[in-house]
Amino acid sequence: MRVESGELKKASVITEKSYVFALKVVALARAIRKQGEYELASQLIRSGTSIGANVEEAQNGFSRADFIAKIGIALKEAAETRYWLRLLRDSQLSPKDNISQAILDVEELHRILASIVKTSREKPPPQLSILHPQLSAKRLRS
Repeated sequence: MRVESGELKKASVITEKSYVFALKVVALARAIRKQGEYELASQLIRSGTSIGANVEEAQNGFSRADFIAKIGIALKEAAETRYWLRLLRDSQLSPKDNISQAILDVEELHRILASIVKTSREKPPPQLSILHPQLSAKRLRS
């Protein structure tokens, strides 16, 4: 798949930011588990680390459609993660400062991912020529 330089730059930024976010989610989930909130911690870690995993998979997509699909999944996981973080904040199960920053971080990821999906869908796929050049020339002369 041919990726435009602007898309590559965005992809690099989202790859790094989603990985750093996943590390924060792991630490936060560990703290939540210590409070005995195993289910919420598990939900948070599943969705929060899935963002980066899907971004990584998108980087190795077989086609533009595959890339968009994987980034779309990461976008949905970011929305789910935001839900779990809001639930943790509003149920007062974790220090508000930790949760508030994590919510800001996931909202930033969500905006970047939405932008990548939108840009990728708007750009037309590159035209591929599968005809042999000599055969094409013969057809034009006929």
